[in-house]
Amino acid sequence: MLLYAGQHFKRPSLTNTKKILFPGIEYERRVLNNPRPIVVHIVSVDLTVPGIKVFVTPPVNQQTKFTQARTTSDFLQEFQLQLAMNANYFYPFRENTPWDYYPRKGEMVTTVGQAISNEKIYGQANANWYVSCIADNNIVQILKSGSCPDGTLQGVAGREMLVFDGKPGTPNHPQDKPYARVVIATNKQGDKVWLVAVDGKQPLYSEGLKKVELRNILVKLGVDRALNLDGGGSTTLVMEKDGQPRLLNSPSHTKIPMYERPVANHIGFYADTR
Repeated sequence: MLLYAGQHFKRPSLTNTKKILFPGIEYERRVLNNPRPIVVHIVSVDLTVPGIKVFVTPPVNQQTKFTQARTTSDFLQEFQLQLAMNANYFYPFRENTPWDYYPRKGEMVTTVGQAISNEKIYGQANANWYVSCIADNNIVQILKSGSCPDGTLQGVAGREMLVFDGKPGTPNHPQDKPYARVVIATNKQGDKVWLVAVDGKQPLYSEGLKKVELRNILVKLGVDRALNLDGGGSTTLVMEKDGQPRLLNSPSHTKIPMYERPVANHIGFYADTR
């Protein structure tokens, strides 16, 4: 109980803020009180800025399509990135209590949908899912096909399109409810990316967004396409600060604030720190 209570005080403050994290990478925190307490974290990445490169978690080796579960902070630190966010849904997974969950760090997991790291394809492509594909010229496409085109350097997959060609995508669902959410979005030219993390599962701090509410925010941002990635307790956005990972949002793995879930893969960014 003391640990749980103490974690609440480590969460990002409930104040609106906007700042440059690295050249070409800007962060914004929006604190909303209507229709419920909500904290939204928005990072925009200008892929035309020199020094910015994208990197996705690699598989265990060239012969397997499994990955080792890592937290987003561990991923950022291991590969010396400046910014990172969790990506694909994955299995196996369970979350019963703070001591009974899977996967733990280092355990084998499989991504749902296609994933690509440095042109190495892993995860089974699924025509009913969607993919965000990054070419070696730093141009991003978000596609319906479930499979990235040949020559894709990095790629991740998600369940549904929230915005398609600048318009709200997925129809409203009767079971749409406030939730912690993760989104990758791009502009029409494919040279700008938005990463959006919505904190949830945290009463009186941030109770999450419905998909319809999130779509409206994304459209107002001016995105052309937006893909829903793995949210819930996986929702994590982290940056590098003085050589160490620093959480930008408040993850809620096993319902403990600021507690990161080990996940299958992530999307990360290198940036010039000079």
